[in-house]
Order: sequence, then structure tokens, then C-alpha cells
Amino acid sequence: MTTAERDLAEALRAELAAIDPPRRCCRRSESIGLVGAFEPRRRLIARLLVRLRRARAEADTAGGATHDPGAPTDPSFDWAGSAEHCRAAYLRGLFLAHGSLSLASGRTHLEFVVDAEQAPVLASRLGEVELPASWRLRRGRGVVTWKSAETVGTYLRMVGGGAALLELEARQVSRSVRGDLNRVINAESANLQRAVATAARQLEAIDAVEADGRLARQSNLVRLVAATRREVPEATFTELAERLDLHRSAVQRALDRIQWLALHADEGVGKRRPARR
Repeated sequence: MTTAERDLAEALRAELAAIDPPRRCCRRSESIGLVGAFEPRRRLIARLLVRLRRARAEADTAGGATHDPGAPTDPSFDWAGSAEHCRAAYLRGLFLAHGSLSLASGRTHLEFVVDAEQAPVLASRLGEVELPASWRLRRGRGVVTWKSAETVGTYLRMVGGGAALLELEARQVSRSVRGDLNRVINAESANLQRAVATAARQLEAIDAVEADGRLARQSNLVRLVAATRREVPEATFTELAERLDLHRSAVQRALDRIQWLALHADEGVGKRRPARR
């Protein structure tokens, strides 16, 4: 990834880590998602863990409890029995602990690296909330992957990544506009190159037919089109037709006639070009 892409991925991680779950159940769910973090020394995750533990301790003190029954001593998450906000908190913690986002080469790629037996379970759970994901094994670990920018966007909205999502969508729109513009420019460039090449062949044919005197023996229409082509060599058939107040097909036939004569130097004046098949 480029520096800007890495900065966006880090900004997303910082934004998600700064979210303070308002509900105790959400704090517990996010803590479960954070269990087994691959980068426990990462400052963002360390600060988040401290903040969640402090919030649980304050809740215990206020309630007179000496132990937080919601503490994630059991890392299993009750997906089926949890509310949507708890699921979002769990998936947020899971990304912070086990996820990565890649934006290299204009492609959006988000993945979770979990235990091998957890990967199919996580993929199934994500499918239940309309976030379909693929999974595979990589070096003994389970990898659950999203490669759809739309799916990643839905996930970011779900877990609270608003600012990062807006930036990601802005980049996608900008990339799409640049792609469309490049396609239009390439198409126009190709058309222009073909038009220039065609005009060059026609001018060569006009010179050849005029040099051996046959152009003077052609119809007024053919001579008129030849003269106009010399005046405006860059003009298209349509522009020549408008200039001469003729049909486009008449202009094309006249130039085709000249090119055919140039290819048949021994063609007599009275002999017509054979009809096309």
C-alpha cells in the first residue's frame, strides 16, 4: 500500500479504538472480540483494553459488586443470543485484534485471521447479518475475507467507522471518475488516430490519382470532395458532409472511389469499380 493508504487504514483502526461502548453488554462483547490479540503491545489496543477494564471496574464499584460477571473469562461469544449492538461491538473488537485492511492497487481487502476452527463459524455468522465472507486456511490459521468494497462499507457503518468510511467512499468515487475519464480519453485518442491515418491514406490517394490525370476525369462530386479533403485534412466524414451540404454516405463513396483508383493505376476512365459484396 502507499503511505496514504496505510494512513487511512491506521485512521480507521484509531477511530474504532476510540469508540466508547455505552452499554455494559457491548463493553463485554468488544472485550471478547479483543481476546487473543495478535498485537497486544499495540498502543491503540492496549489503551482500549485499559479503558474497557476501567469502565467495568467503575460499574462494579457503583453497583457494589466485587467481580464483574460480564468480564470475558470465557472467550466464547453468544452470537445467537446477543443483540445487534453487541454483535457490532464484538466484530469491532475482533477487527482491532485480528483484522487488517488493505487498499493496495485500488482494491479493498479486509480480513480476519483467527483460529482454524473459528473461521467457518465466523464466516457463517457474517453471512447471517448480510456480510457474506469467504474463508480459507493459511499457514494453519483461518482467514475470513471480504474483497467487496460494498461489504466493507456496510461493515464499517455497522461498527461505527463513519469518518474512515467517508474517506474510503470518496477515494472510490475519485478512482471511478479517473477510470471513466481515462477510458473516454483512450477511446477519443484511438478514434483520432484512426481518423488521422484514414485522412493520410485518402490524401495520398488523391495525389496519386491527380498525378496521372484521372482525378480531372472524375465526376464533379468526386473532385469537390477531394478538394475539400485537402482543405480540411483533419475533418471527419460527417464534418465534410456538413461543409459540402451532402449526405455522409456520398462523401464516403467519393473518397472510397479515389482510393480504389489509386490502388488500380491501370484502371480506365470508363471502367467502374465493382460493387461491394
